[in-house]
Amino acid sequence: MVCIDCSSSSATARLLPMSHQHVALRRFLRGPLNLRPPCCSFPRTFKTLTVHSSASPSPVLAASITSEASAKVIDGKSVAKQIRDEITTEVSRMKDAIGVIPGLAVILVGDRKDSATYVRNKKKSCESVGINSYEVRLPEDSTEQELLKFISDFNDDPSVHGILVQLPLPSHMNEQNILNAVCIEKDVDGFHPLNIGRLAMRGREPTFVPCTPKGCIELLHRYGISIKGKRAVVIGRSNIVGMPAALLLQREDATVSIVHSRTKNPEEFTRQADIIISAVGQPNMVRGSWIKPGAVIIDVGINPVEDPKSPRGYRLVGDVCYEEASKIASAITPVPGGVGPMTIAMLLSNTFISAKRIHNFR
Repeated sequence: MVCIDCSSSSATARLLPMSHQHVALRRFLRGPLNLRPPCCSFPRTFKTLTVHSSASPSPVLAASITSEASAKVIDGKSVAKQIRDEITTEVSRMKDAIGVIPGLAVILVGDRKDSATYVRNKKKSCESVGINSYEVRLPEDSTEQELLKFISDFNDDPSVHGILVQLPLPSHMNEQNILNAVCIEKDVDGFHPLNIGRLAMRGREPTFVPCTPKGCIELLHRYGISIKGKRAVVIGRSNIVGMPAALLLQREDATVSIVHSRTKNPEEFTRQADIIISAVGQPNMVRGSWIKPGAVIIDVGINPVEDPKSPRGYRLVGDVCYEEASKIASAITPVPGGVGPMTIAMLLSNTFISAKRIHNFR
């Protein structure tokens, strides 16, 4: 399978070298995850319950989705701003009512520039909604025990309601041990095995849901897109996005199929889907011919392709060929500006939910 650029400038655009792809991919979702760069072998996947939202879209969103003759643009940037505004109001109400301010602790190990950028962005996002931000930076050669000590301290700190360990960790650290050390009541990333296990079980509620899948479902809710009874296909089966996204769709009573690297003829599955969520890191892999007319597309992928016409020398595209898909689908997320802004919004949401739960705030 060959992954090519489907835009009007496809004659000159090509994939960036592996090193640049890897950096750009890490600038998505919860930060520099230990993700593999996109390549043209189909597909390697990467890493994301909703904020309570109304059943119908807001007037602003309703207006925006009816203004285009082709596919409706699902504007994640706009929705994320709405959610941040809602959180700002609720954080202020909590502070006035019980004197508590939600707090998010972020731990960074090493001096990776991309990691530092993500930590800085999360700090700014917290400040923008009134959430306290706590930051710990440890040198690259720190021991696992030193890191675990900080996690333990934050677990016991009543002013901290969410803990996030920035990934990737140095190679000498056991990532699973580190993530499992985070108290489940403060696991705002939603990656604790108990959270995922509860998400998979009927009649059980996870303490938190991973931020990116949660953002995908929230976009569907906010745009009034029905999920119940629909056929949904998730492309990718990562623990970070694909698998929890499939579980969330199933909870919404969709009939769910998962397409992955061993699936034969994946387009046969996607052509039957009313909803497609793609999270594989393969630029423009999903072509227009893969899509059922009127389907809704949520594109989690963000991939750099070289573009001499761009001032940066490259531009970002999704897993889905937007130019083709937008002529067939009924609604689609752009890249960038679709799922990306929702991930941090959901992190803020999870942090506020944690503070509410811990302090029994209604």
